[in-house]
Amino acid sequence: MGAHQATRSARPGDVIPRWFVVDATDLVLGRMASRIASILRGKHRALFTPHADVGDFVIVTNAEKVRLTGRKLEQKRYYRYSGYKGSLRETTAAKLLAGPHADRVVRQAVRGMLPRNSLGRKMLGKLKVYSGAAHPHAAQKPEDLKLA
Repeated sequence: MGAHQATRSARPGDVIPRWFVVDATDLVLGRMASRIASILRGKHRALFTPHADVGDFVIVTNAEKVRLTGRKLEQKRYYRYSGYKGSLRETTAAKLLAGPHADRVVRQAVRGMLPRNSLGRKMLGKLKVYSGAAHPHAAQKPEDLKLA
């Protein structure tokens, strides 16, 4: 019999986060969002620990050029509610992608795939989404991530 080896859990200082850049041009929204959520959680690492933040930073560029399959552009709805009576606002994916808030489509898709707790909110903070090709994170020396 071999020696018993304990399961290793990651601690906050064990993992050095990396930065990845994803160009969303012509990528299917759901497939891209699931890969991004996996990277934010840290599931691509050998030292993945469910209760610790071992994920990496992800920068998404060209969010307005993301692809939705089927009739989702007209049928998919996004809601905002301030809490006041009669203040529920509704918009379609096509209007969001065409307007100034195209990044919200990608952010909401990834957010729905992360844990619904304080750790998930911390992971969502590592997601940076931009409508255009430019982003202010060049100093972090991000690596290009091919999701296609």
